[in-house]
Amino acid sequence: MIKSAFISFQDKKEENRGSVEFQVFSFTNKIRGLTSHLELHKKDYLSQRGLRKILGKRQRLLSYLSKKNRVRYKELINKLDIRDRESKKIVNLKF
Repeated sequence: MIKSAFISFQDKKEENRGSVEFQVFSFTNKIRGLTSHLELHKKDYLSQRGLRKILGKRQRLLSYLSKKNRVRYKELINKLDIRDRESKKIVNLKF
């Protein structure tokens, strides 16, 4: 497992473990850890299920945050280097 892939969040003074940002941050670290684990153990189906569950939880939190506070959402997406689904939509144009 590569430890440099994990991101440090904020100072201990500003840490609020109940905030949406911190929860998304912790889910992102778990996702990166499970992804590196699954690269070595491709047939670990229980870990795959756990990864899918965590991905769903993170996606629900991100959608909640994008509805409530768009600025905080954009800052978090940029800080954690997570893809923004809404800005990456491809529009099919027919001529």
